[in-house]
Amino acid sequence: MTTSQDAAPVGDRYWVIPVARGVVAAIAAVIVTFNADHSAQLGLVVFGGFGIVTGLLVAVVSWRTMVDGVGRAFFLGQGLIGVASGIVALVANDAGNSFFVYLVSVWAALSGFLELYSGFRSRRTSPAARDWLVIGVITAVLALVFLLLPINTNAVVAVGLLGAYTAIVAVYLLIAGLSLKWSPASPAADSSTQPAPSEAGHGTITRPASPDQNTETAS
Repeated sequence: MTTSQDAAPVGDRYWVIPVARGVVAAIAAVIVTFNADHSAQLGLVVFGGFGIVTGLLVAVVSWRTMVDGVGRAFFLGQGLIGVASGIVALVANDAGNSFFVYLVSVWAALSGFLELYSGFRSRRTSPAARDWLVIGVITAVLALVFLLLPINTNAVVAVGLLGAYTAIVAVYLLIAGLSLKWSPASPAADSSTQPAPSEAGHGTITRPASPDQNTETAS
């Protein structure tokens, strides 16, 4: 028999991942918001740190908390893409605004697609699937917006868009992670804790009197 935990692609402690991702995104949003220098170099440095830390969280923690092997592989790939993009951003932090826009576009397109697919694939088996779909859509929209930016776009606009993205993602992931943590147990889990009929009756079984016993009582 397959239990509800075996059927679900995530474990009980999966809520740690969205909360941790939300914290990292919030830090990136704060740095962009409260920094007067909205240069492309700042954008690449912030994106580099965000990509590396988030990628490591997604790859390592998902591998330890997700039950579904295929889902783990997708999130591992997503995490590796984030780490690679972050390293490139930090190494080439003086490459300019065009490179910043291009790098974020590629990362957002790949990462958004993988998270969207993971959410669509697990939409009937995981409470986290809706969150994956939402974050995948937001990330895909970021990729589309960056791709549509004019070539001569000011770095302030591009870096500001990255800050807005991280702020939205931070709020959503923190709420989603805490909701997963505090969500009630599933009905299947509750039914598994109910006592068996024999336990409810304290193990006492009443048998009808045999014909011999009835004869002895009458005599």
